[in-house]
Amino acid sequence: MFHFKRFSVDDALCAMKVGTDGVLLGAWADVSGAVRILDAGCGSALIALMVAQRNAEACITAIDIDEGAINQSVVNVQASPWAERIEVFLADLRTYSLDEHYDHIVSNPPFFNDSLSSPDEQRAVARHSLTLSYDDIVVAALRLLRPGGRLSIVLPAAEAALFRRVAFGRMWLRRQLNIFTHAGEMPKRVLMEFELSSEPIMPKVDDLSVYDTGGEYSEKYRRLTGEYYLKF
Repeated sequence: MFHFKRFSVDDALCAMKVGTDGVLLGAWADVSGAVRILDAGCGSALIALMVAQRNAEACITAIDIDEGAINQSVVNVQASPWAERIEVFLADLRTYSLDEHYDHIVSNPPFFNDSLSSPDEQRAVARHSLTLSYDDIVVAALRLLRPGGRLSIVLPAAEAALFRRVAFGRMWLRRQLNIFTHAGEMPKRVLMEFELSSEPIMPKVDDLSVYDTGGEYSEKYRRLTGEYYLKF
């Protein structure tokens, strides 16, 4: 059980556990003004809960293809202060549809396209793009977002470059945050926000190191995640 300032998350039934990737995306995604938000591949519902905390007006849909993750999400959402604003469904992003459109989609998707799959099938599906390609994500975003809607996603640095190529010409990169474990190292993760826009956008690119030179959490990381972590 992971305890945050305003909610707790149990991930015992989930293939992919609570980690820094999800926390970073949930804290960084600009969901201000969004009325309808989709958490695609919700896992334990961590990101859905984080954005619910930050946007008191939003209605959030959380979907996943893994039944264990959905069962866990339901428990976590029902135990939170925002149960009335978060709906959880067992659904495949590739075929999921609805009559209305979303203002924002957040996703911590499967990745590691070229690496060896985990021998555990559930973890492999959650961790590798075996069932959901980057083109699938872009196509779903084009179908589900309203004009001007946004997609926020977290990926390893090499995979982020691939995703940008897949999205090129269909969605515009608006913001990017390169995540370093320590300053001076190669980036480990990249957070990206794309917008469904007919006009070109000049992206804003920034860097964040999780730890400072003394091995403590950096001030920038503390500011970004301070609404959530008990230790900050």
